[in-house]
Amino acid sequence: MASIPVTTWSLEQTSPSDLLPAAAPEGDVRIVRAEVPSPEFSRFLYASVGGDIRWTDRLGWSYARWQEYLDRPGVETWVAYERGTPAGYVELEAQDDGVVEIVYFGLIPAFRGRRIGGHLLSYGTARAWDLAERWPGLAETKRVWLHTCSKDGEFAMDNYQRRGFRLFDTKVEEERDVPTPGPWPGAFPA
Repeated sequence: MASIPVTTWSLEQTSPSDLLPAAAPEGDVRIVRAEVPSPEFSRFLYASVGGDIRWTDRLGWSYARWQEYLDRPGVETWVAYERGTPAGYVELEAQDDGVVEIVYFGLIPAFRGRRIGGHLLSYGTARAWDLAERWPGLAETKRVWLHTCSKDGEFAMDNYQRRGFRLFDTKVEEERDVPTPGPWPGAFPA
């Protein structure tokens, strides 16, 4: 199988004051924490948001692997809903020494370009900064970081920088050029 060059950018905030929140979009948009760890729901979000941009690393996870990951202290999923329909999500993971990674963030394709992404990223980043308040035993957050890559949506990097994230690393690596999996096989024809 052919390979393609993929650029990965790592970005960070080192203080809660770095966050530059986006305005909330008009309409009925709510962000709610998925408090019950659910492999089915998390896999739905992952496949639905990342299906058209080649998120494939978790597609092979078993139910038990999803459950194990979601049950870890400091792992949270925050879901944006527009008029009761899931529109996207942000997944947080506490790491060592007060570091929180925004592991996954994105919108289902039908909800992109509607000003939901900036609001969801703002909300998720604020929740990363106050994560220790919800998980006794975790260190207070000192740094929030994430990565995005050249396969992600065309507005991803701009959204991160507008929210106050600063670039701290860039890598280019060759990756297998995999077909776009879609949220289910055949969802996005070649």
